[in-house]
Amino acid sequence: MASGSRDLCKQWTSIADHELTLDTIRSTLQPINDDLWVVAACVDRILDNVETQRELLELGLERSESALERGKNVFSVSSEVGVAVSPAAGAECETLVSYFQDEPADAKLCYVRSVLLGRLDRLNTFVEISKESVGQDDAEEEVDAEWEDDPWDETEDKGISASGKPPLPLSSFILDDLLHSACILATRQLFSAVRSLVVRHGSYLWPLRFTILDSIPEHTHPSYYRDILPGFNPSNDVEQCFEVTPWRTEADWSELTPVQQSLTSSGVIDIEIKFSYPPLSNVNRHPDPLPSTELTSWYRRRVDCVLSATGMTDVALALVQHGGSQGVPGLDELGEELSLLSRLVYDAPAADEDDMDEDWTLDRWRAMSPPAVVNAYLLRSTPESIVMDIRRLVMPYLFVLEARAERADQPDPSLSTRLLNDYILSAPLNMVAAIFEASKPTLPSAQRLIRNDEDLARVALACLYGSNSVDQWLMMSRIFECLPAWDADPNDGIEEDEVDTTVTSLGAFVTPSTTRPRCTPADLLVFFKPLPATSLSRALDILDVHLECGEILSRWSVPAPLRWFLQSAGDEAQQRAWATRMARRAGGSDDELDTQGDWEWLLEDMIKLSGTNDAGLKSAFGLLSRTEVIRIFFSGLLSTGKFEIAKALLGSRKNALLLDDEIIEDICLASSREFYDNASSGNYRFGDMKSAYDCLTVPAQSDKIIREREFIEATSRIASFNVTSRPGIPISPIEIRLTKDRLSLISRVLSSNSDAYKYTEVILDLVHKLGFRDDVTAEVKVLAMIADTALQAEDFARAYETSEAMVNTVLQMRSSVDNVGNSKVQEASEVCWVACFQLGRQPEFNDVQKKLSLLGRALEFCPADKLADVLASWRRLESEDIEERKERLAARRSGAKTNGDSVGGRQTKRSVPSASISPSSLASRFQSLHMPELHMPSPPLVSTPDAAALASTFNRVAASFPSFSVGGRPLSVASNESGRSGRADHADVSAQATRVFQKGIGWLIGADEEE
Repeated sequence: MASGSRDLCKQWTSIADHELTLDTIRSTLQPINDDLWVVAACVDRILDNVETQRELLELGLERSESALERGKNVFSVSSEVGVAVSPAAGAECETLVSYFQDEPADAKLCYVRSVLLGRLDRLNTFVEISKESVGQDDAEEEVDAEWEDDPWDETEDKGISASGKPPLPLSSFILDDLLHSACILATRQLFSAVRSLVVRHGSYLWPLRFTILDSIPEHTHPSYYRDILPGFNPSNDVEQCFEVTPWRTEADWSELTPVQQSLTSSGVIDIEIKFSYPPLSNVNRHPDPLPSTELTSWYRRRVDCVLSATGMTDVALALVQHGGSQGVPGLDELGEELSLLSRLVYDAPAADEDDMDEDWTLDRWRAMSPPAVVNAYLLRSTPESIVMDIRRLVMPYLFVLEARAERADQPDPSLSTRLLNDYILSAPLNMVAAIFEASKPTLPSAQRLIRNDEDLARVALACLYGSNSVDQWLMMSRIFECLPAWDADPNDGIEEDEVDTTVTSLGAFVTPSTTRPRCTPADLLVFFKPLPATSLSRALDILDVHLECGEILSRWSVPAPLRWFLQSAGDEAQQRAWATRMARRAGGSDDELDTQGDWEWLLEDMIKLSGTNDAGLKSAFGLLSRTEVIRIFFSGLLSTGKFEIAKALLGSRKNALLLDDEIIEDICLASSREFYDNASSGNYRFGDMKSAYDCLTVPAQSDKIIREREFIEATSRIASFNVTSRPGIPISPIEIRLTKDRLSLISRVLSSNSDAYKYTEVILDLVHKLGFRDDVTAEVKVLAMIADTALQAEDFARAYETSEAMVNTVLQMRSSVDNVGNSKVQEASEVCWVACFQLGRQPEFNDVQKKLSLLGRALEFCPADKLADVLASWRRLESEDIEERKERLAARRSGAKTNGDSVGGRQTKRSVPSASISPSSLASRFQSLHMPELHMPSPPLVSTPDAAALASTFNRVAASFPSFSVGGRPLSVASNESGRSGRADHADVSAQATRVFQKGIGWLIGADEEE
C-alpha cells in the first residue's frame, strides 16, 4: 500500500462515527487503492445517519465488484435463487474452494459483499418504516387539531411519538436480529413497521410469525394488526401464506448457497463481523402453513389469553370475528359465546363503582346455567329499562340457546318461554309490572314479550299469589289490568261448586307445611298450568276480589299477602281473627281515627268485606255474618277507648250499629273486663281501669252494668287501702277478680289497715259493691269480722255496737216469714251467736250488763244442743256478779267506804240475761233441755263430749268466714275463768273447749290453732 493510502487509512481511523459525512467518506476512502481495506472499513462502521450509512454500503459494494467478477469467471453457477446444484456442481464447488484458498482476498471481499447487501436491504426497510411512521404522525397531528381532548386517542398506546422520530435507531436495526426487532415493534404496536418487516423479509420471519404475534399486547384491538393475523386457505385447508416482496428479486452471486458453503469450507474467512444477536433458540418455528385445526386452536388460545390477561371481551370478540372473516373454521360457537358475553359486559346496565363484580372470564361464562345468565343480564335493570334489556340482551341469548338445541337434534320450543317465566316469577313486582305492560293482549303479537294469553294469566296468578308483599297493591293492580279478559260462554262455564273446589284446593296448596314451608311462585305456576281458559277466567275474577280486599285491609293497617285470602277462604276462625285485628288496630295505627266519620268508613269497609260481589264471590270475611262483623267492629271501637264516638254511633240517625241492647251490653261488659284485667292499678281515675269504668257508660244502665261498675269502684276502694298480694307488692285488679271468696278481700282490708274497722259503713258499702248488695248473710259475716277486729284492738265499745247491728240484722231476717227455715238465716244466726258468745265471755270486757246481753243473744240464736254451753258461761258470769255484789254489801255493812256503787269497776246492779229475750221462749227452750231450776245447784253443764260438739260448731261457722289475720295485739283470756267463781265444781268445760273459746272469732275465720 502506498504511503498516501496509509495516511488516508490513519485519517479514517481517527474520525469518529458521528463526524462522518458524505464528503469525508468520498475524500478519505475512495482514494485508497486497497479494495479489501476499503470494504472492511465500510463494513466496520455502523452509523445512525441514513445517508452516510448508505454511502458506506454502496462504496463497499462498489469496491467488491471486481472480486465478484473474478469469482464468477472461475466458477459459474446458476443465479436463480433456490435452484438445486446438480451432481456435477460438486466438482465445481471444490474448484471454487480451491480458488478462495488461493485468493483469500477475493474470498473475504465476496463474504463482506454478502453482509453489505443484507445491511442495505435492512437500510431500505428502515427508511420505509420511518416514512410510514412520519406519515402516521402527520395523520395523528391532524386528528389532534380537530379533537384536542379525544378520549379514544391511542397514540400513546401504539408507541408512536409525535416528533416523527424513527421507532428504532438505525444502528440497532442493522445489527439486531430481525425477529428481535419485529418483536419490539409488535410490543410497541407499530404494526405498519411489522408489516413492512414481514413483507420485505418474509423468507426469514415466516417460520417465526407466531412469536411476533405473541409479542402484541393482549389489550390491542385486532383491527390494528389484522394485516399480520393468520388467514385461511379453504382450497388447501391450511393457513394462508404471506405475500412476500423482497427488495431484490434475485440473490447476489455472493449470497448463493454454494458460494457461502465454499467460503466456509475454504477456511480463509477470518474477519470478525458483529452482524446480529445470536438467533433465539427457544422460539417455536412453523415453517409450514398450519392446518385448519391448529389454526383454530391458535385463535382460541389467543382469545383465552386476551380474556385472562385483560378481561376485554370486545377485543376477544373482534379477534374471533376476524378469524371468521378469514374463513377459519370452528369459531362460530366461540363467537356466539363472546358476543353474548360482550353484551353482558358492555351492554348490560353498569354497576356502581362500589358494587363492581369480579372480572368476567370465558370459563365463568361457560360455567353459568341459562337462568343464571338471564339473571346476570337483568341484574341491574330498572323498571324503566327492563323491557328494552330483555329485548336486546335476553332474547338474543334465548334464540342462541334454541339454535344450539336444534343443532344438537334436541329441539326445545318452550325453552325461551320457560327461562323468561322463571325470571318473571323471581323478579320484584315493579319489574314484573313493567314486563306485563309490555305483554298486554291489546299490543301486536310481535311486540309482546309474553304472547300467549293463557301463559300471561298463569304467570300473573303465580306471581301475585306467590308474593309476600303487603304494600305494593298499586303494582299488583297494574299487573291485573294487563291480564286478558275472556268472553264468558254459558256453555263453557264452570259450576260454583267447581270454583269452590278450586279455591279450596288452591288454599290447601299455598298453606305452609313441614315439607314445604313456603309455596313459591314457581310451585304455583305448576298448579295453574293445567287449568283451561275458563278456569283461568274464574281465577282472575277471584283475584280481582282479593286485590280489592287487600287494598281495604292495607288501608286500615292490617295488610295480608294475597295467599292469605286463599288460606282463609274456608276458615271462619282466621277470618274472625283478622276482622278483630282490623277493628282493633285501625284505631291504634299512625293515622289514628279520631272522628265519627272515620269509624263509619271503617264499619262500611268491614261490612263490605263480609259480603259477596255481583258474581257471587265471597270477600275476605265472607264466612262471617253482618251482625258478627258489627259486633267485632263495636268491640274494636271500645278497645281503643273512643267511648264518645261509640255513643254517637249508637245514637246516630244512620243507625249503623244495628245491635240489640243485650248484645251491646255484653260487648261493653266484655270490653270493660278486658280493660280491667289489663290494668296495672286499681284506681279508676286513670289508665286502663278508668277505661274499664268509662266503657260502662256506653250502654243503657242495666243491673249487670251497675253491678260491674260497683265492682270497679270496690276494686279502686280496695286499692286505696293498700292491700298487698305479697309483701311490698300491691294487689292487682286481676287478682281481685280471680279471688273466689271475695269476702276474704274484706278480711285483707281489715288486717292491712288498723283503723279500717272503725268505718263500718264504708266497709259495708265495699261489701255491697263486691257483689253482696242483697246478701244479708254476707253482711252479717262482715259485721262479725268488724266486731272481732275491734275486739282484737280492745275497742270493746265499737265491738259491742257492731255486734248489736249484727243482731238487729239477724232479727230482721228471722222476722220475715219467707226466711223461716232458710239455710241463709240459719247460717247468719250461727255466725251471730258465735260472735256474741265470743265477745260476751271476754274477761277483759268489764261491762257485765252488755256481756250478759250478748250471751242472752247467743242463747237466743244458738242451736238447742249448744244452749248448755252458752248457759254455763252466762251462769258463771252471773255468779261472779253476785259474789262481787255480796262482797260490796259486806263491805258496806262493815262501814267500809266504797267507790260509789261499784267494786273493781264492775256494775253492782243485778242483770238479767237480756231484756229482749222472751221469758216464755227462753223457758220453753230450757224445758226442752230438761234443765233444773236456776236456783238449784247445777251439775257440770258441759262434759267432754259436749266440748267436742261445741268445737265442731265453731269449725262449721268458721268455714263460712274468709281466712284473714287481724292486725293488732291478740287478746288473752284468763285460763282460770272458772276459778274466779270460787267453785271448782263449776269447771264444767274441758281444756279443749276452753282453748276453742279463747281463740275468739280469729279462730272462726281460719287462723292457725294455737297449742
